[in-house]
Amino acid sequence: MPAMHNPAPSPELLAFLEGLPEPHILFDAQYRIVAANAAYRRQFSPKASVVGRTCYAVSHQFDVPCDQAGESCPLARARLSGQRERVMHLHHTPQGEAYVNIELVPLRDAKGRQVWFIEKMEPLRVARGEPAAQGLIGRSRAFRDMLELVARVGPSEASVLLLGESGTGKELVARAVHEASPRASRPLVVVDCASLPETLFESEVFGHEKGAFTGAHAAKAGLVEAAAGGTLFLDEVGDIPLAVQVKLLRLLESGTYRRVGSTELRRTDLRLVSATHRDLQALIAQGRFRQDLFYRLSTFPIALPPLRDRSEDVPLLVESLLSRLGGERQLSLAPAALRRLMRHAYPGNVRELRNVLERAMLLCDGELITAACVDRALALGAAQGSALASREGAWPTAPRAPLHDAEQQALRAALAAHHGSRRELASRLGISPRTLYRKLRELDIER
Repeated sequence: MPAMHNPAPSPELLAFLEGLPEPHILFDAQYRIVAANAAYRRQFSPKASVVGRTCYAVSHQFDVPCDQAGESCPLARARLSGQRERVMHLHHTPQGEAYVNIELVPLRDAKGRQVWFIEKMEPLRVARGEPAAQGLIGRSRAFRDMLELVARVGPSEASVLLLGESGTGKELVARAVHEASPRASRPLVVVDCASLPETLFESEVFGHEKGAFTGAHAAKAGLVEAAAGGTLFLDEVGDIPLAVQVKLLRLLESGTYRRVGSTELRRTDLRLVSATHRDLQALIAQGRFRQDLFYRLSTFPIALPPLRDRSEDVPLLVESLLSRLGGERQLSLAPAALRRLMRHAYPGNVRELRNVLERAMLLCDGELITAACVDRALALGAAQGSALASREGAWPTAPRAPLHDAEQQALRAALAAHHGSRRELASRLGISPRTLYRKLRELDIER
């Protein structure tokens, strides 16, 4: 419908728009902005008016509507569905490109025609489409699809299960879910399930009373209580002992729990986010994970893409990592070096990319990291990977082989000679604390 046939928006509609606390714009069927409220002007356009310009030119600097430029257009979708639509877009803002969650509502005239469109914009502050000092970084389609799921589930109370390989950033995504929720001002408490021995798991998570066991000289609140009002993040949930799983299920179903050594039933209010790189369905088939708990945890599963499926994000990640790792050195990457990094498969994902860059920095004497330095850094990683594979049987995403007799004897000897912490022992053996705890469980050594 031509713009000249559009009636002017009513003063009541403009007053309603101006009073909304979130950034909103009003535009017509030709994408032309006719009003922007005070919240929008403060956040997205403090120096120039956007009235009279098209929404796609303002938000994306496009010459054509979003759906003609390869983006999802909420107006085009609303025309087809006749109802409100939500999309995740990467917008130009005064602070640079930022991810914005958009909710568009079509308004009809007396004849039922869609005349006006109100668009609400909510920035997702934990993710960036350009290099940043912290948070989630990416522009690839796989990354944006994952981020849209985060934006949708964040404001709800649904339990979220994050699925992905080691090093894909599950804790960062858990933080993004928390920050997108009404609980953002309350604590996010992280439980590293893989590093807690079974004998200590229950008391650490649920707390214990004085005298509940040897060494319990005073009552102690658990991590469940620390997360009250906020979010409890269970990292590597596949490693939770079977005996504790039923108690976690009760917490999810009723919001109640008991401290170790107590008969008092306590109540808490929290949101649960969990993560694993394991195949939980396979663990269920093996009798090592409760099926009912799985369904409570996976109300809203989100798969995190491995880095090899979003290689176009490597340049952004490289720039961000170099700025963090370089210190006073003004490091840059030769084009051939960047191409080499983009071709690598990254079994260890973003964590491996960071390691490769740190090695390359140490192997490079100047300010420019060359392809030769990157090749040497990758070669060092390949040698390390071969050593790990010989000890563990495969990368973490593949089934792990049991400990061989020689390795059992070596580990027992190392335990007998070591008198410090498990973390120190893991460092001395050249493996992660999680890997050490797994090996100890295989040997039936818990403490």
